Amino acid sequence: MKIEEIKQLVETFEAVANEVEGVECWSARDLQKLLGYAKWENFQKVIQKAQDACQNAGEEIAYHFPEVRKMVAIGSGAEKEIDDILLTRYACYLVAQNGDSRKAEIAFAQNYFAIQTRRAELIEQRLLDYERLKAREKLSQTENQLSGILYERDVDGQGFAIIRSKGDQALFKLNTQQLKKKMGVPDSRPVADFLPTISITAKTLAAEMTGLNVQNNNLKGQNPIEQEHIHNNQAVRNMLLQRGIQPENLPAAEDVKKVQRKLESENKKVLKETKKKNNNG
Repeated sequence: MKIEEIKQLVETFEAVANEVEGVECWSARDLQKLLGYAKWENFQKVIQKAQDACQNAGEEIAYHFPEVRKMVAIGSGAEKEIDDILLTRYACYLVAQNGDSRKAEIAFAQNYFAIQTRRAELIEQRLLDYERLKAREKLSQTENQLSGILYERDVDGQGFAIIRSKGDQALFKLNTQQLKKKMGVPDSRPVADFLPTISITAKTLAAEMTGLNVQNNNLKGQNPIEQEHIHNNQAVRNMLLQRGIQPENLPAAEDVKKVQRKLESENKKVLKETKKKNNNG
């Protein structure tokens, strides 16, 4: 297949894509023609195989293959309503995988949607990594602010470390060393660097509550502030438990420092490629 043909097919596939309730999708009727199927009945058989594959993969058919009705022209300005199916990008990928690979259109679609699906997964993972990195930075900022507030209320660095540790124990029902051992965190590293985003956010919320209440209630000294922080972490834990989340049982996430290095490396790569294209353009 020539470059010109590939470019034309890419433009054709992208031109018929729609966005419904924020989800990119294709009309099965449109895709039928693009994939070289003359009869809707024959294409329905391919869709059925794709739906079976979707179900076997543990995905929801109703989400990836919602049935709809559409109006089509039948001549002389008249229209009639016909059955149609909206296909998500993932559904299109499954349809292509179950189509007749001897068709050039199917071969193209198999590769096109495989790349598009993979690209979406990479973007989603990058966004999740970015959110976790920002959550970790927010926790550090919040704890630094709390440390400053407590320093003005007769709590030194060692006292703050104890208060923070007691807060973690209230949130996770494990002391710091137990939590590190359970999650496989090196002794020299903060446990927060290996927590999933929701646990980092939980710690941040409890710390912000403590900082606010210490100031509003004019708390001073380690003991009353320690009790305040314990109570706030218990409150956050109870909220998580009510939603079926046990923070101590969540799996450890990738080292946040590795995540940061990965994102920075990807940014440099994109910048380098962009400069190269601009210079060649």
